[in-house]
Amino acid sequence: MKLNSTVALTLALLTMMLASGGVSSFWGFTLGHEALKGVSQPDARPTTKLASQRGTSASQGGVLLLREDDILKSVKAKIQGKGKAAKPEKPKEEDKQKQDEAQDKPENPANEDAPQAGFPVVTQNQGVSMEVRSARFSRGALLMKVNLKNTGSDTVRFLYSFLDVTDNQGRTLSASVEGLPAELPGNGQVFSGTVSIPTALLDNVKTLSLALTDYPDQKLRLELSNIPVER
Repeated sequence: MKLNSTVALTLALLTMMLASGGVSSFWGFTLGHEALKGVSQPDARPTTKLASQRGTSASQGGVLLLREDDILKSVKAKIQGKGKAAKPEKPKEEDKQKQDEAQDKPENPANEDAPQAGFPVVTQNQGVSMEVRSARFSRGALLMKVNLKNTGSDTVRFLYSFLDVTDNQGRTLSASVEGLPAELPGNGQVFSGTVSIPTALLDNVKTLSLALTDYPDQKLRLELSNIPVER
């Protein structure tokens, strides 16, 4: 009697386990089926893929065919446009000469060699003379034409970075020197050069002063004052 009861309990447990496994399997299948709805296996066949792409392109819009004549005209126009951009027309020689003359033309239309009021300004010391012949504005700077001459017996050396330039308000201005010799021989020869000062430094300036000493002895000093500045 006891054995029959144990067998019955075992069969009942097995039945319950089978029923529970069946229900779980059915529930899992149902959930998976619902999750995979609308998902299809990709078509790996290339011919089918190309056909589908063509069908999609055709559905989006028709194919635009161009005429051969239109294509040739478009290509020709682009080639001509690039050729013109790469090879601009060269300016005539006369036009180029006029442009160069316009660039070199001073701001002051007066003749550079014409006499200027208040000039020349001259100083002399120990046989060495310094002369400012003119001061005119040109190309963004004040250009002063300067002459140096040595009638003494010894050669005089100058270092033009020591040239002092001051305005009538006592301000020191920066200047550059071109054309004047570093050594001035005692043969009486006149040497010409240019002292240039940027125009931006000359606001409200009426007169300038120059001072130059020999180098390295500094025994000779040339001073020029009241150099007029007129625009």
